[in-house]
Parts: sequence; structure tokens; C-alpha cells
Amino acid sequence: MHESNVLPAASSLRHRTVTAFLLGPLVIAAILWLPTPAFALLMTLIVLLAAWEWCALAGIQPRPWRVAYLVVVAASMGLFWLQPGWQLWLFAVASLWWAAQTVRLLRVTGIEPVAGLEPLLLPVGLLVLVAPWAALIHLHGLPGIGPGLVLFLMVLIWTADSLAYFVGRRWGQARLAPEISPGKTRIGVYGGMAGAAVCGLLFAWIQSFGVAETLLVLVICGLSAMISVVGDLYESLLKRRRGVKDSGQILPGHGGMLDRIDSLTAAAPLFALGLTWIL
Repeated sequence: MHESNVLPAASSLRHRTVTAFLLGPLVIAAILWLPTPAFALLMTLIVLLAAWEWCALAGIQPRPWRVAYLVVVAASMGLFWLQPGWQLWLFAVASLWWAAQTVRLLRVTGIEPVAGLEPLLLPVGLLVLVAPWAALIHLHGLPGIGPGLVLFLMVLIWTADSLAYFVGRRWGQARLAPEISPGKTRIGVYGGMAGAAVCGLLFAWIQSFGVAETLLVLVICGLSAMISVVGDLYESLLKRRRGVKDSGQILPGHGGMLDRIDSLTAAAPLFALGLTWIL
């Protein structure tokens, strides 16, 4: 009995490690070396994969309906590509929506299973998926520094997530949202924000920012790290309501595409909006 439990766990860890080592360099290379139009196309494919998984969480089962939803998502991304002046409004709306979810998720005391279609999640999915796509394309397209900003955002989220995990495991007691994600703790969130602050200080130093700009960077990085946790919690809530562990199985050991970008869906619009005050 003991061996049968250990072997699957070891196999899962091996799959996760191999996937991470393969994907990490590819993601970094794509961010730094692809021109913005090609990067936008790559991100479109990633978002469409996540949108397919979102359909399952929203209760869309017939394949033609899922394809139709993907067409709507793709058309929405195309609209914001053709109308870049609308993107800041999209970032603002997404940031406000995620702020509201922060209050809501921390008040969850029970999760009721759901079945069938949830129509409200269809427009929500457009906001959750299209806003971070537009944010990443906006950042990547900034002259000179764009690809570096996208990579910095990724490093910021990875750092905050890793520190939140280790600090939470070592010192965490008070649960952040026990009904949704029992493993997350309040002290873990503080640890993640501390990691974000270190990233922000390094970024400000590299850019030779003054005191005022550095303080603003720290605020942006701290809020982005905090809201990234909300993105993770929100997807966890949707999965628990549907009774599934992962949004999909496309990445061995890592679940679905939506599982990999859930933190980014919340953090990217806020990060991009905040940087408009500096760049």
C-alpha cells in the first residue's frame, strides 16, 4: 500500500520537473527573441487552449458551442489588437473586477457543486482571458524594454509564488481561504509580497529610478503579487465547484493551460496598468 502511493507521487514529480525544464527555456526564448506580432500569435494559441478549458469550467459541453466560444475569444483579442487605445480601459476594468473578487473569495465559507451551463461565466471568461493577453502584448510592444518587462513580470510571479509556498509551509498557520485552497496561508502571502518587493527594488536599481519611481514600482509589484494569488484562488474555486482537480491534462504533471496562467490572468492587467504611471 505504501509503495503504491509513493510511486505515483514520484512519477508525478518527475513529470512536473521534466515539463518545467522543457517549457522554461522555451518561454524565455519566445519572450526575448520573438517580434511582438509573432509573440502575440503564440499568446493567442495559449489563450485559446485556456479558453477551451474554461468552457468545461463554465459547463459548455457540446463541441460546436466550445468552438463558437473560442471564435468569440479570438475576435475579442483581434479587436484589442486593432484598437490598442482601448487596452488601458480593459486593464482598468479587469483590475477592478479582480479587486472585487479579492473581497468575495476571502468571504467564501462553503462551496456548492454546480452542474450544467453557467451563462455568467461566458462574459467573465472573456475578461479573464483577453485582458492578460492584451496586457502582455502591450508590454512586449513597448520600444526597447518591452520583452524585458514581460520576462520581469513572469519572474515576479514565479518569485512571489515560490516564496509564498516556502514561507507558508515553514511558518503558516492562519489559512487564507480554507474552503478554496487549504494550503494557502496569510503569512505565505506576506512572504510572496516580500519577494515581489525584492524584485521591484532590483528592477528600479537596473532602471536607475529615483525615490518616487522606486516607491511606485514597489507598490505595483506588491499589488501584482497579491492579486496573482486571487487569480489562483478564483480558478481553484471554479474547479472545486465542478469537482475537478485540474482544468486539463495538456501539460504532464502540471494539469491544464489554465492552471499554468491563472496567476497571470489577474496580475498582468494590473501590472500593465500600473506601469503606465512610470513608462
